[in-house]
Amino acid sequence: MFRAARPDDFAQIIRLYRQLNPDDPVLDDGSDEVAFQQIVGTPGLRLFVLELDGVVVATTYLNVIPNISRSASPYAVIENVVVDESRRGSGLGRQIMAGTLQAAWDAGCYKAMLMTGSRNPATHAFYRACGFSADVKTAYLARPPASGR
Repeated sequence: MFRAARPDDFAQIIRLYRQLNPDDPVLDDGSDEVAFQQIVGTPGLRLFVLELDGVVVATTYLNVIPNISRSASPYAVIENVVVDESRRGSGLGRQIMAGTLQAAWDAGCYKAMLMTGSRNPATHAFYRACGFSADVKTAYLARPPASGR
């Protein structure tokens, strides 16, 4: 079942995020849960999950951003796309991406963007199969000086 994340999904989503970024430190000060609650409580920020038999097996994070250009149509940024390692290749990724993109279109977005740090050709093929193109725009990334992120 594709649905918006609920407050009680935190632990299952963090489990998936650890698969996405295994080198991230485990936070024990609760700041990750505070950020999670802020996301699920803020209009325009949508954390989605795909649930099977009561278990969250995939997640995406959709940011709908107001815009002045393009007839004041918002645009979307999709982040943190994760399918549980044990279930990859089963079509769940396409399923959650289809729901996430539909949510962006339903919000009136004129485009949806995402970036991946993966160099795996299968990851790029997956995003192309979901309707994304790497040939339209060029992405650049800046990080704060002396950041280890």
